[in-house]
Amino acid sequence: MRPAHQAELRERLEHLYRAESRRVLATLVRLLGDFDLAEEALQDAFAAAIGQWPRDGIPANPRAWLISTGRFKAIDRLRRRARFDALLGELAARLDEQAPDPAEQADELLEDDRLRLIFTCCHPALPPDAQVAMTLREVCGLTTEEIARAFLTPPPTVAQRIVRAKARIRDARIPYEVPSMAELPDRLEPVLRVVYLVFTEGYAPAAGDAVLRADLADEAIRLGRLLVELLPEPDPEALGLLALLLLQNSRRAARVTADGEVVLLPDQDRSRWDRQQIAEAAGLLGRASASDRVGPYTLQAAIAAAHAEAPTAEATDWDQIVRLYDLLARADPSPVIELNRAAAVAMRDGPATGLSLIDAILARGQLDTFPLAHAARADLLRRLGRIPEARAAYRRALDLSRQEPQRRFLRRRLRELGHPADDG
Repeated sequence: MRPAHQAELRERLEHLYRAESRRVLATLVRLLGDFDLAEEALQDAFAAAIGQWPRDGIPANPRAWLISTGRFKAIDRLRRRARFDALLGELAARLDEQAPDPAEQADELLEDDRLRLIFTCCHPALPPDAQVAMTLREVCGLTTEEIARAFLTPPPTVAQRIVRAKARIRDARIPYEVPSMAELPDRLEPVLRVVYLVFTEGYAPAAGDAVLRADLADEAIRLGRLLVELLPEPDPEALGLLALLLLQNSRRAARVTADGEVVLLPDQDRSRWDRQQIAEAAGLLGRASASDRVGPYTLQAAIAAAHAEAPTAEATDWDQIVRLYDLLARADPSPVIELNRAAAVAMRDGPATGLSLIDAILARGQLDTFPLAHAARADLLRRLGRIPEARAAYRRALDLSRQEPQRRFLRRRLRELGHPADDG
C-alpha cells in the first residue's frame, strides 16, 4: 500500500476510534458481561483492524465488524486462559453459543447498549465519585489521567475507584439494562446528576488554572443529547438538563478574555453568545415545561433562558428570575440555591436586601467555606460603599478559592479597593 493510502487509512481509523469506540465497547460489555474483558476485546478489535484493513479494505459496516471481531478475540483470550482456569473455558463456550453474530443485529439494539452502559455506570449502588469516574472512563472514553486532572485527584485514586466500581457491578450482579418505565424516574436522577456534575466541572472548574474545561463541558452535552435521543420516552428533566447545559454553554466564548481572565455575566459581550445553542435550548425548554412534572433542571434552564432573552444586562427581568428561584428553592432546597436567589433579589430590590439574605445563610454556618458566597457578599458591600467590610470579604473569598482565574479576579477587586493583593 502506498504511503499516502496508509496515511489516509490511519486517519480514518483514528476518526473511527473517536466516533465508534464507545458504541463498540457498550455492545461488547453486553455480549461479554465483563468490563475489563470488553475493554481488552475493544483494543484487540482495533489492533486487528490495523492489521487487516490495509490488506482487505474497510468493511461495509465497520462498527459491526469491530464488535464481531472483538467478541471472537475475547472468546479466544478466555480459551487461552482456560489452561489455568477451567471455568474460563466454560465461559468461552457459553459466549460462543449464546449470542448471534453482532453484524446481524439491528442498529436499534446496538444503540440501546449505550443507554444500558450509562445506567450501569450510574447505578445507585455505586458511590457518587465512582459513578462520575466510570461514566467518564467507559461512556466518554477519557483516560484515568484525564479524569484525575479534571477533578484534581491523584490518578491512582481514580483508578482504584474504577476498579472497585467494576468489582461492585460484578459481585452485586448489577444488571446491564435500561430500567423499566416504572423504575426509570428514580434511576434517571443519578444519571442526570452525573451529567450535570461533569458539565459543572467543565464549565466552572473548582480549581486549577483554567476558566473552563471545554472538553468536559462538551462531553456532558454529548451525554445529555444521548439521553434525550435514546430514552424510550422523552423525560422532561432530561430535556430540561440539556436545555440548561446548552444555555450555559452558549456564553462560553464571552466568559473569558483573550488573556484568560474571567468576565462576569453583566460585563459579557452578548453578541458573542451562541444564538444557535440558545434557540435549540428554547425548543427543549418548551417541551420540558409542557410536562406536568417540572423539576429542578427545567427551572434552572428557565432562569438561564431569562438571562439569554435579555438584550442587555440592564434589561434582565429580575422579578421573573426571583420568582423562578422561589420555585427552585421549594423543588430542590439548598444553600447554594438560596445564595443565587439572594444575588437575584439584590439586583431586583437593592444590595442591602440581598446582603441581609446572604448574611443569614452564613450565620447558619452554611457556605462558610464556599468562596463564591464571600465574593457575592463582598460585591454587595462594595456597592453599598462599605469598603473595609468589602475588603475583608474579598480577602476571605481569596483565601478559600482554589481556582487561579477566580483568584486573579479577587486580587484585582482588592487592588481596586486600595487593599494589598498578595495571596495571604
